[in-house]
Amino acid sequence: MHRFYIPLVSGDTCKLDEEESKHCVRVLRLEKGALVEITDGKGNLFEAKIENANPKACVLNIIKHEKIAAPAWELIVAIAPTKNMARMEWLVEKLTEIGFTKFIPVECRNSERKIVKTERLKKIVMEAMKQSGRVYLPQVEELVPFKNLLNNYSHFKGQKFIPHCNNSERKIFSQEYKKGENALVLIGPEGDFTNEEVGLAIENGCVPVVLNEYTLRTETAAFIAASMLQIMNG
Repeated sequence: MHRFYIPLVSGDTCKLDEEESKHCVRVLRLEKGALVEITDGKGNLFEAKIENANPKACVLNIIKHEKIAAPAWELIVAIAPTKNMARMEWLVEKLTEIGFTKFIPVECRNSERKIVKTERLKKIVMEAMKQSGRVYLPQVEELVPFKNLLNNYSHFKGQKFIPHCNNSERKIFSQEYKKGENALVLIGPEGDFTNEEVGLAIENGCVPVVLNEYTLRTETAAFIAASMLQIMNG
């Protein structure tokens, strides 16, 4: 059954926006009476029937409603965006498929990109949520300076990690994480975090870790860290 996204569903009737309506009617060629699924990205899953197959404003009648429990733990990925945004677009798609809560672009000393247009990333996340069958829409935040990020999450209820390649003591990520705990993972740019940034992160409660024995690209490190956490949490 095809799934669509409507951020606010109330009552017994709802309407797809113009883009979703066009995809439903013109691309998928769904007609009046066809059954579809709807999610609001907040854990609500609806079964609905097409009442009016209008390619600009497709009207649906709600038949069933199910509330899906939220994940037991939270995963936030804070990352220095790569110069090639296609790599970040790939990353948010895959993170959405495997499951995460929030994506935060971070400006670091060695950042290759210091301007991020988040609208396209949000659209990719929304499409990946529908495609993967998830019903919770991850948040995509605006670019934030590294120090501001640490301040914003100074009281984070969970574990904070900073994988890096500097020549200093690091712990093994998979051994440090406690199953079921919320996690904030900071991923640096291709030039890595500076020693000052690592030190500041440690002062703010981040655990310096190593993911594996290899030097990883920015998006690879984020994907591996998220995958490891999902595996450890079953």
